[in-house]
Amino acid sequence: MATAALLSLVIPVHDEAESLEALQRELDAAVGSWPGGLEILFVDDGSRDASRACLQAIAEKDPRVRVLALDAQHGQSAALDAGFRAARGELIAMLDADLQNDPADLPRLLAALEHADVVCGVRVARRDGFVRRAASRIANAFRNAVTGESVRDVGCSLRVMRSRQLARVKLHRGMHRFLPTLLALEDARVIELPVAHRPRRHGRSKYGIADRLFAGLVDVFAVRWMKSRRLAYRVCELDRDSASNARTASEARSEP
Repeated sequence: MATAALLSLVIPVHDEAESLEALQRELDAAVGSWPGGLEILFVDDGSRDASRACLQAIAEKDPRVRVLALDAQHGQSAALDAGFRAARGELIAMLDADLQNDPADLPRLLAALEHADVVCGVRVARRDGFVRRAASRIANAFRNAVTGESVRDVGCSLRVMRSRQLARVKLHRGMHRFLPTLLALEDARVIELPVAHRPRRHGRSKYGIADRLFAGLVDVFAVRWMKSRRLAYRVCELDRDSASNARTASEARSEP
C-alpha cells in the first residue's frame, strides 16, 4: 500500500519568504498525518530575500523539515534535482513555494499512485492572465507535437511519483519541464488528474513568457532525440538445465 511508505515533499524556493509560513501550515493540514511518515525538503535556490532565514526558523520548530541551500541561483531543475537526490521517501511529491499549487490536492494525487507510478496535476480554472495562459497552451502543444506525448499541462509543478523510477532520471538544466516524459522513458505509468490553481498572493513569477516559449526549444528536440535512441529490449538468462534440455530435444529430433 502506498500509504505505508515514507513521503518526501520537495519544494524549490527562490525569493518566496512571504509565502513560506503559510505554505508550511497548509502542508501540515494536508499531509501532516501521512501514515508512512513525512519529510519536507525545502531547497533554497540562491534566494536574495529572507527565505533562507525563514526556512531555518520553520525547521527549528518542525523536525520533519529539512533545508537544503544551493551555493547560488542555479534554477528550478537544479533545485529539484538536489531535493530528489536528498529525499529518503519511497514516494516523492513536488510543488511550488508560491502558494499557487494547493497542498489540499496532495492526498488525492497520492491515492492515485495505487494504479500508477506518476500522477501529474492539470490546472483547471487557471488564475493567470491571458498572455500567460496562451503561452502555456502554445508551449504544451508544441512540446507534445515534437515529442509525441500527450501531457496536458507540462507547466504544472504539482506531481507525485515513486522514487524508484525517479532515481533513474538524470535531470539537466530546464529538463524539469519534461519530467513526465523522462519518467515514461523509464517505464513509469503516468496519469493526470485535475488540480486547483490559485492566484499568486505575494511577489511575482520568477519565469517570464520568453522562458516558457523559447528557453525550452532546444530541450524539446533533445527529448525527441532521447526517445528515438532509447534502448528497449527484453533479455533472460538461460540456466544450464534449459540449455541441456534444448540439446536433448534437438538430438531426439535428429534421430532416424
